[in-house]
Amino acid sequence: MSRTPSLLDPEIVATLALAGATTFSDKGIVSRAVLSTPTLRVTLFGFAVGQELTEHASSSRAIVQILNGASDWIVEGKAMRLAAGEILHMPPGARHAVRAGESFSMLLTLVKEPTAATEAPPDTN
Repeated sequence: MSRTPSLLDPEIVATLALAGATTFSDKGIVSRAVLSTPTLRVTLFGFAVGQELTEHASSSRAIVQILNGASDWIVEGKAMRLAAGEILHMPPGARHAVRAGESFSMLLTLVKEPTAATEAPPDTN
């Protein structure tokens, strides 16, 4: 199975106009991979009004940047409204859900952090 290429090549310096790269569907959520490496994934989302992602968690650290519009979130049981220009940080394992009370777009950055099994042993020299 081949993976859809990201909008940016991780091997070269480049820019991307996020507003122009954001895709919306009248009845859904559209996601596009912006950048993907073994430890980092950046995804651009366009949510139609009324769309939602039910409660879930990620094993990665997550940074959500609201680009336009606003959205309603429940993070670790706490309700919050995020609007354009705001950022949300969630550590690995944080339970969260999102609902689009209006059309909105966001940039999601997921960072895989090393686990005890993958960390290098301490330097003993």
